[in-house]
Amino acid sequence: MLLSASAVLLLGLLIWFLVRIRYLRTFEAVLCTTFGFLLAQTAAAPMLQTALNGVSALLARLQF
Repeated sequence: MLLSASAVLLLGLLIWFLVRIRYLRTFEAVLCTTFGFLLAQTAAAPMLQTALNGVSALLARLQF
């Protein structure tokens, strides 16, 4: 679990840097996908799922 959390932190920082310098291409998209799979294996996954469900419910209630 410690290795997974460390990988999530490292990949998260790398993705943030790549987005910041606007250099997100195919390789970086694969990196983001890997980050997502590692994040799903951490203890933060249920909290993030709850937050995403809340945001999607909020967006579903918006009327344009």
